[in-house]
Amino acid sequence: MNAAESFHPPEKNCLLCPRLASFRDENSQLYPHFYNGAVPSFGDLSAKVLVVGLAPGLKGANQTGRPFTGDFAGDVLYAALKAASLAEGDYARHAADGFRLREVRITNAVRCVPPQNKPLPQEIASCNGFLRSEMAAMPNLQHILSLGRVSHEAVLKAAGLKPAAYVFGHGRQHEVRVGNRTLTLWDSYHTSRYNVQTKRLSQESFNALVKSIQLKIEN
Repeated sequence: MNAAESFHPPEKNCLLCPRLASFRDENSQLYPHFYNGAVPSFGDLSAKVLVVGLAPGLKGANQTGRPFTGDFAGDVLYAALKAASLAEGDYARHAADGFRLREVRITNAVRCVPPQNKPLPQEIASCNGFLRSEMAAMPNLQHILSLGRVSHEAVLKAAGLKPAAYVFGHGRQHEVRVGNRTLTLWDSYHTSRYNVQTKRLSQESFNALVKSIQLKIEN
């Protein structure tokens, strides 16, 4: 059995994190038409690039069932991917929009929506095994784009590496050893509304970073 065949993502009703499971149950009552579950990754395991975010947004991925779909952060991310020819189609903030990724897969460090968009350290650790096995199941993986410090540290933990040796910083690149492969870990501020409104991140600067990754995989 190869790594892809042995990869098992979390069940929709995953119970590893009691607080998140309880919050999910509350949202199922408040928003019965939402997805309300551990959000599956988007894109093929054969992709060369893995984008790792923080966690599903309550009325974003938790509603639509697709990472970064339905909220502001997704508007920024998907616009950049399309501008870099890493996606095609029209992104329309729902999972049935026909939008397609090219050489990219998208996931989150935590698969279930957390209260106030803030997962606890224990919840990040509990979900890390899924990220570790997902990375191992991607045979062509060359680049990982971490959106935010939490994602950056989750990727390093999944690779068995110490964060102190790979300091997070927007636009930084780190050569990291994952199993028997050397990958490039790219850091970016999260594509959140807050980061864009405070001018920590702009659509243009994020587009440029994603384009740099696209140029690497094309060469």
